[in-house]
Amino acid sequence: MMQQYWTIKDQYGDAILFYRMGDFYEMFFEDAEIASKILEITLTSRNKNDETPIPMCGVPFRAAKGYIARLIGQGLKVAICDQLEDPDVAKGLVKRDVVRVITPGMIIEDELLDEKTDNFVLALAKDHDDVGISYLDISTGVFRLTESKDVSTICEETLRIGPREIIISNMAQQDPSVSRLIDGLSEKAVTVVDEKAFSYHQGREYLLEQFKTRSLEGFGCEHLRAGIRSAGALLYYVRETQKQKIEHLSSLETYRLDTFLLVDETSCRNLELLGNLRTGSRQGSLLNTIDRTITAMGGRLFRRWLRYPLTDVDRIMLRLDAVEAARNNSHTRNAVRDCLKSVYDLERLGSKITMGHCNARDLVALKHSLQALPEIGSFLSQFDTPTMEWDGDIGMFHMLADLLERAIREDAPLTIQEGGLIKVGFSEELDELIAMSRDGKGWLAELEAREKKATGVNSLKVRYNKVFGYYIEAPKTHSDAMPAHYIRKQTLVNAERYITDELKSFESKVLSAEDRRATLEYDIFNRIKGEIVKTNPSIQKVAQFLARIDCLTALAEIADQNDYMRPEINTDGLILIEEGRHPVVEKMIAGERFVPNTIHLDNHENQVLIITGPNMAGKSTVLRQVALLVLMAQMGSFIPAARSSIGITDRIFTRVGALDNLSQGQSTFMVEMEETANILNNSTAKSLVIMDEIGRGTSTYDGMSIAWAVAEYLHDLKGVGVKTLFATHYHELTALSQTKTRVKNFNIAVREWNDQIIFLRKLVAGGTNRSYGIQVARLAGVPDPVILRSKKILSTIEETERGAGNLPLFADSRQDQPAGPVQIDLFRKPEGYMISELKKLDITQMTPLDALNYLSELQEKVRSDSN
Repeated sequence: MMQQYWTIKDQYGDAILFYRMGDFYEMFFEDAEIASKILEITLTSRNKNDETPIPMCGVPFRAAKGYIARLIGQGLKVAICDQLEDPDVAKGLVKRDVVRVITPGMIIEDELLDEKTDNFVLALAKDHDDVGISYLDISTGVFRLTESKDVSTICEETLRIGPREIIISNMAQQDPSVSRLIDGLSEKAVTVVDEKAFSYHQGREYLLEQFKTRSLEGFGCEHLRAGIRSAGALLYYVRETQKQKIEHLSSLETYRLDTFLLVDETSCRNLELLGNLRTGSRQGSLLNTIDRTITAMGGRLFRRWLRYPLTDVDRIMLRLDAVEAARNNSHTRNAVRDCLKSVYDLERLGSKITMGHCNARDLVALKHSLQALPEIGSFLSQFDTPTMEWDGDIGMFHMLADLLERAIREDAPLTIQEGGLIKVGFSEELDELIAMSRDGKGWLAELEAREKKATGVNSLKVRYNKVFGYYIEAPKTHSDAMPAHYIRKQTLVNAERYITDELKSFESKVLSAEDRRATLEYDIFNRIKGEIVKTNPSIQKVAQFLARIDCLTALAEIADQNDYMRPEINTDGLILIEEGRHPVVEKMIAGERFVPNTIHLDNHENQVLIITGPNMAGKSTVLRQVALLVLMAQMGSFIPAARSSIGITDRIFTRVGALDNLSQGQSTFMVEMEETANILNNSTAKSLVIMDEIGRGTSTYDGMSIAWAVAEYLHDLKGVGVKTLFATHYHELTALSQTKTRVKNFNIAVREWNDQIIFLRKLVAGGTNRSYGIQVARLAGVPDPVILRSKKILSTIEETERGAGNLPLFADSRQDQPAGPVQIDLFRKPEGYMISELKKLDITQMTPLDALNYLSELQEKVRSDSN
């Protein structure tokens, strides 16, 4: 047995081998040591008396899914090694082999998956300068492909996809650019396979065979060699792990990255699209706020729409038309959504059935889903929009639903090989076997009554167990009264068990009927499953259609509930949002009304908005809400605004706060600068940039200088600039509007009252030179002595001429503090400026005329600063 184990284990060295022995999956050696710790189960040993006992542990066969889930959750693989023959009839050692390898990206079971999140496995390949990626969710059949020459773009796309597992070749692993990419995805499970799996010619053959086509032109990827390499390798990996052809992969979607609005991983996190910044959970995210989908497949599609907003005006308008139609007809919308509650996860149901991992309850769920289609179709016909019209043949679904209704029992068990699956009346042969089993129970009751009367023992019973079959049991005290034809089979403490020739004859007949019934039901179940597999491509299409309907009606629902309005879509670069609101914050604030704000951005007069104001006033909220509303509009959603016109945006960049990445040796300032560099290097005239408090991670003068230069660069970018919202505490940046024509100043209004501040949350034109830092500290709960002392120190600084000398020692904190807030002017430093400039001079290289000109410029500079 251990020789057999090692023969199999040698083929799956990177997986935990679940080796089936009777009712348990056993693990040995290092697998046992690893699994026992993760699963928190007892580590024991085999051959305990040997000098080197074999470490082992095991889990029950019927409870294996939960244990597998925990191992997969740790990024491990599990190879399922099953018994390939019945141990009762096998001669010698039972044949065993791996029937499936479960990896983080190769999961079918609902219990191991998040119903509203795709579970992608992704393959990456290079072909000269091109980098291709393909990815699929085996549980739904979604299969996509793209490629690019830019490794950083592919890295961003991989992060946006969020695969659970990544496949690369052993040769690609040695490529520096691929290594950098993989390093950036360190949290993902990475599987290395042989370079041969990434062969272009072999990969193309795999794809042609899978889709039964003569070329890949119909999928738009015939010319994408790197993409074909990755897709072929992915098919190879799927077949190797699943040990079968994957029939439900019936199509391949090829897409270009420039057809979607790109929000990189940093901006996705900063904008809290999928999870909040504090814990990463859905609570407090945009997805959690606006996702009103009902079905699991609708939830997954909605998430994709949120991560892949459109850039094609016509496609956006079609979605908006459909959302408007559903919003304006609330009665029909509610009826459709009620019907969708009866629809199960058709995508994953179809995949499970096709791959042979289903049970009878999955077929019942499919039946209920198909039965809902006619009613959904009749309601959708009331919407006057082509986006909500089903153009397929609904007749086949009616016939399939009728077959399932006649055949499959609602109360069918989870197992499929022990009977109880098929309804009475579906098969005459099966009905005869069922009747035989049913009549047998009556015969047993009659036999028990007859034997009680014959023996005079009222406590006599006729029973069954798997060891003895049918038997008669009577108390020991009545053993003398048992007839001579009773054959004793077992003696218990208080009872004796007997068999008779009549009972054994009956047992043979009944058990034979039970076995034949279970076998026949299993055969009928498989025939019905075969019919479903034939129609699975159509089931997948209707699943995608219903997911789209779910998303559109969900967007209409959230718009109706929250007074969202339809945005206009333009191509001239204008972003106008009147009385806009933050979709998440307005739902989370308590005790006050959300204050809406108006934003006007364009490429001619209002391209860079410098926004000043104190902390807690709402600058970050305004910045984020603009980005979110642009994104929502391009995904086809109504937005929380009185009126809006949204120009097509190709990328949204954000530089909002930063956290130390100490594990990689990166400080807050380094992270901040890397994110800023990414923005400056990749923005285009069609991008939207959100910059919030850049430069805070370094000294005041360095930070202000960097912020100033970045704002200038964004204004001048490639001669046309980029639409930017630039929030800052450096009030000196408001001077940019005097030299840069497309810079405008705004501030978040506040009011002072008795040395207190009141946040008005309103964005108004003009800059401000006040930070109100001390007042904000008081609002945050900083103790009064600290507040009083800080005001004294600030007053002293403000009154001190700051030049080359050091700041004076501050007076004792017990002295009276001055009244009123003050603010440091960072530019009030003429002496320091002159000294700094004079130190730079090389007078040995200057002519007298040069020196006079320079002195004149220096004098003019000092005069302007003093003014």
